[in-house]
Amino acid sequence: MSGRKLWLRTAKYASWGLLAFWTGFTFVGYFTPIKTVWSSLWSFSLGPWETFWMLFYGSFTYLFAGHMREQVCKHMCPYARFQGVMFDPDTLTITYDTERGEPRGARKKGVDPKSIAKGECVDCGICVQVCPTGIDIRAGLQYECIGCAACIDACDQVMVKMDYPKGLIRYSTEHAIEAHWGWKEILSHVIRPRVIIYSTILAAICLAFVWGIATKASLRVDVIRDRATLAREVEGGLIENVYRLHVINVSEAPHRYAVSVSGLPGIDMVGERILEVPAAAARSFSVQVRVPPESGKKGSNQIFFDVKSIADEKVAVHEKASFLQP
Repeated sequence: MSGRKLWLRTAKYASWGLLAFWTGFTFVGYFTPIKTVWSSLWSFSLGPWETFWMLFYGSFTYLFAGHMREQVCKHMCPYARFQGVMFDPDTLTITYDTERGEPRGARKKGVDPKSIAKGECVDCGICVQVCPTGIDIRAGLQYECIGCAACIDACDQVMVKMDYPKGLIRYSTEHAIEAHWGWKEILSHVIRPRVIIYSTILAAICLAFVWGIATKASLRVDVIRDRATLAREVEGGLIENVYRLHVINVSEAPHRYAVSVSGLPGIDMVGERILEVPAAAARSFSVQVRVPPESGKKGSNQIFFDVKSIADEKVAVHEKASFLQP
């Protein structure tokens, strides 16, 4: 352990730690406004749940990316499991050309492999050394392969140095290797029912994702009725239910919202009618809804809360709730 090696290891683990912290921080920032999390972090006033999830995801990122690494790909990542189910003999994969490369063996640069009864693989092992999951692609496609193509780049460099053609390890298919197809024949077998079905599903998912972002509502409202007091009689003989409005402003600008209630004859609301919510924030407001005792039927009655932005009437939510008459 030299001073230089100690410095390199310290820098490496520190970099992993920073990346792990950033992962946990941004994950928590998805649920709590990121600016709020940032200020709370610097003022040491993070809540218990924010602290727990930040440490939880940060620690596992550090463990998986910094220590387990390829073991995650081999034993935990589901990609290796479902990719095998999706393969068929015409699937384009990273392939070692056994017929061209075997039997493998060392030789000097420029030696014709046929003259020494060898294949073009010089058995340098570089393809294994560069593989992030440590597999030998020359043994055939294995479930640990993540398709990074590092072995292709490494082998091509060796082929160039040996004055052999590139492509001993290349993208190809099982049928193409057996029948010695070129790219024209490979591409002619790409369009088939399996590819069409998978492409259609993927396109539908992408379109749904884009549509969801494009039509995302900038205002969300949750109405929660106070279950501690289902209904009560107040002055004037009116029947009152208490609600909590949880207003979420998803937009990047602060908004003022007007609140109204409807659904029963003579219905009225006591509490704040103008709600102010900062950008990308959520606020809870308590309101009381009152109706005459003769309004509606006994039991549950449906009412509606309307929350509209004062600056833009298109930003509005029509949320239903239940009003209990004793």
